[in-house]
Amino acid sequence: MRILVWALRAVVFLALFALAMNNQHEAELHWFFGIEWQTRMIYVVLAAFMAGCVVGVLAMAPRWWRGRRNASPPAVAVSTATPAAPSSPRFPEPPSSQFGAEAAMPPRENL
Repeated sequence: MRILVWALRAVVFLALFALAMNNQHEAELHWFFGIEWQTRMIYVVLAAFMAGCVVGVLAMAPRWWRGRRNASPPAVAVSTATPAAPSSPRFPEPPSSQFGAEAAMPPRENL
């Protein structure tokens, strides 16, 4: 799967690189009030792409912030039981739950 993802990335990069190489000619943009901008076509395409990315991120941001605000932090299990006396290191007691050794481990703390 990793090879397929990298191959797809390479294809996209090469396609965009070919687009850039094929659009080296001069372009002229006519703005409002008689303002003109002369530059290479690839800069116009790049500016339009970047503007689209910025608009997309700004449109997504309120929903993302709302989702982060509404998400509750993961619950941390805190044990209030007193620790038991240590068993013999040679013959440890088996875990008493059905989940095996994972149940005998102390809970992980959030970082």
